[in-house]
Amino acid sequence: MQFAMHKSLAKRAAIVAALVAILGLVFAGYSTYDYASQLDRQVHAVHCSFIPGAPVSTDADNPCKTALFSPYSAVFRATWWGGVPVSLFALGAFGFFVAFATYLALGARSRRAHPFFAVAALAPLGASLVMFFISAVHLHVFCKLCVGIYVASLGLAAAAVVAWHANRREALAFATTAPTDAHGARAPADGWGKVVLWLAALGVAAVLPALAYVSALPNVRPLIEKCGTLATASESHNGLLKLHTANPLRPVLLFEDPLCPTCKAFHERLVDEGIFDRLDVTLALFPLDTECNWMLDRPLHPGACILSKAVLCGGSDKARSILEWAFDNQEALRELGKQSTTALTSKVGERWGGEIAACLAKPQTSVRLNQQLHFAANNHIPVSTPQMFLGTKRICDEDTDLGLKYTLAQLAPEVLP
Repeated sequence: MQFAMHKSLAKRAAIVAALVAILGLVFAGYSTYDYASQLDRQVHAVHCSFIPGAPVSTDADNPCKTALFSPYSAVFRATWWGGVPVSLFALGAFGFFVAFATYLALGARSRRAHPFFAVAALAPLGASLVMFFISAVHLHVFCKLCVGIYVASLGLAAAAVVAWHANRREALAFATTAPTDAHGARAPADGWGKVVLWLAALGVAAVLPALAYVSALPNVRPLIEKCGTLATASESHNGLLKLHTANPLRPVLLFEDPLCPTCKAFHERLVDEGIFDRLDVTLALFPLDTECNWMLDRPLHPGACILSKAVLCGGSDKARSILEWAFDNQEALRELGKQSTTALTSKVGERWGGEIAACLAKPQTSVRLNQQLHFAANNHIPVSTPQMFLGTKRICDEDTDLGLKYTLAQLAPEVLP
């Protein structure tokens, strides 16, 4: 009776392991699909639900999109446009664990099968813990598809360990160190050859989807230099702003809006990957706010004009700090901008002092910001931020997110750390 109970527990645990591995396979599959759909160099909606098969999210911004466009979602970004999504390795690994758990549930006749499975199942759990830490510390959001993979990894490891312990107790019930198969026969005391083969199979399963993905990638190299150049390379009144960087190696011109979420993500991507401090940055402020920008018929980011003036008032010493402060506090500043310019001006003064606050109201500050807007208009800059020019060459919008590292590796390899 005790033997039957433990044998049943080992089989049930293996079945549970197979089921949670299938769940991880599904979540990894959706994540990979969402990533691959961006390879046409357009931005598409992504899945972001704990329910497999739920419709894609129509939100302009969500945690899954944040994770997808983060520097941590793919490897080898400098080698291939967009890199290789890490979810591909999860896809292959979970496929292997589905097969191996099924093998155990059907009665594996090897005394090393259960220990191998329990130890190997710690690999996806370890990877999930690393990605969980990155989400918590660096992204500050949790993608639902990613959480699904984390939970599946935890469930897989737990089920594998339970199956191993149940299998050991089953062996003890028969007063032998050799585990038994589903029919009660002793499993052979085989050597390490099968373990080596299983490890090789796991490695191949994890890598094979990535190899297939890379072989199918389109050649985008001819496209990255076809987005135009500056019509006017310099601003006639010298009204543009230089941002301090530690080791400027290559001139770059950025058109940015302090309240633009995409600008924030772009700036953080450059900083996190160690690229920003290797650029010689000239900043042209392009606030999408009708208070100062005549190219708009409605304000997209109310308050952006005030914050753009604050950046200008900071000069070369404080401009970068003020811009990054605006990026870091976008939500609160955006709400203040919707309330009134007085509230936002007061907030700027509270953080940066009365001198900066007084500078906001000076006519010459408005004139300088207007000069930057004219510079944008003269160069036919789309009413969209951020815009990046490497020298005079415009970097395509799609090459400032997934394709950023690849594009810089092709056009300015010296700025990559």
